[in-house]
Amino acid sequence: MIGVDTNVLVRHATQDDPLQSAIASTFLATLDEDNPGFISLVTMVETVWVLQRAYHASAEVVDQFVNGVLNARELSVQEPDIVRRAARMIRAGGADFADAVIGLAGAAAGCDYTVTFDLKASRLPGLSLLE
Repeated sequence: MIGVDTNVLVRHATQDDPLQSAIASTFLATLDEDNPGFISLVTMVETVWVLQRAYHASAEVVDQFVNGVLNARELSVQEPDIVRRAARMIRAGGADFADAVIGLAGAAAGCDYTVTFDLKASRLPGLSLLE
């Protein structure tokens, strides 16, 4: 298994840099079920953030990207259920992927809830406004 960093996923997804995009795509094509690429939870959060902020990707585009990564047999995603549920929250209406992951990861770890000062985030399952 080989870890894959955010910038490799972004180059592959956006094809915005002729040299690095080609290198990233060629590398990813070498992976398979026996020698998969590992996508950490941090890498997924950071990649979604970059796609949304730097590339202005819509919730639909982010959802397609996340599901493409999750369904790729040559990629092994850390905490795939958390990633899948967070992507659904974005698609359902305005949730921030990172906030959704934080709440879901806390719940998966046994937290009653995760406190936040972020009012919008506090509306997500597993998060509670600290006042």
